[in-house]
Amino acid sequence: MATVLVILWVVVGIVYDFPTWWATVLYSGTASATFVMVFVIQHTHERQTSAMQRKLDELIRSSSGADDGLMAVEEASDDHLQALTDRHVAAGQRMRE
Repeated sequence: MATVLVILWVVVGIVYDFPTWWATVLYSGTASATFVMVFVIQHTHERQTSAMQRKLDELIRSSSGADDGLMAVEEASDDHLQALTDRHVAAGQRMRE
C-alpha cells in the first residue's frame, strides 16, 4: 500500500509539475504519520513491558527463596527503589567477602 501511495504521489507531482502545495501536503502527511506512529510504538512498548513485569512477578511469587517485596516494585517510589538498590548492593558485597 505504501508503494502504491508513493507511486501515486510521484505521478500527481509529475502531472501538476510539482507545485508548492504538493510538497506541503507531502510534509504534512509524513509528519502526521510519524506523530501517530510514535504513539503506536509507545503503546506497544508499554504493553510488552507490562506483560514482562507480570511474568517476572509470577516467577518471584512461585520461588520459595525469592524476596516477595520485589513483586510490582516498578510501581514503588524512588526512595523505596533506592533503598532496595542499596540493600541488594550491600548483600552482593557481603557475598563477595
